[in-house]
Amino acid sequence: MIDVVHQINAVTREVADQTLEAGEARSVLISQTYAATVEELWDACTNQERIPRWFAPVTGELELGGRYQVEGNAGGTITECEAPHRFAATWEYDGAVSWIEVRVSDAGDGRARFELEHLALVDAHWDEFGPGAVGIGWDLTVLGLALHVAAADGVVDKDAVEAWVASEEGVRFMTLSNEGWRDADIATGTDPDVAGPAADRTLAAYTGQAPA
Repeated sequence: MIDVVHQINAVTREVADQTLEAGEARSVLISQTYAATVEELWDACTNQERIPRWFAPVTGELELGGRYQVEGNAGGTITECEAPHRFAATWEYDGAVSWIEVRVSDAGDGRARFELEHLALVDAHWDEFGPGAVGIGWDLTVLGLALHVAAADGVVDKDAVEAWVASEEGVRFMTLSNEGWRDADIATGTDPDVAGPAADRTLAAYTGQAPA
């Protein structure tokens, strides 16, 4: 159903340090290029009727200043929008606020690049789990977008995907994604003896397996 290694290798993962007025923060950046124009990819990411086909239902007003809510997940306010190239929003979940920015750019030859940056203040949750806590989720998201763009009718069998995520291949995908985020964390200067155990705890949380 899904070529795990191909999808993992198609994605770029980066972690960066930032300083905000509120304190020290870290960001995760995930990106992938798709066989779609900028306009097509932008529509897939912002059309309220299309988003549930590959991500999750979203209610609210998807416009500048509008409030949105992802079913079973975060909500927030759209703070910036420059169609068809970028939008930014708050990402509010379980009492915590972080920030996302989505960028779509021309990659040439009828292809477009999707980038998502998720910025959060460093807290106890980050210290315990590291970037993979959100990174694996975003890896699954860009996979869903890849399936949506590649499908002739744009329809993704979400029940089949959910079953796949729970399968051995799905666990393998999350394991490789987790390793990618661990390596990106280490590349920013995080001690491997800190990044490694945090990644182990993250994978255990996603798969229900005991940490290594």
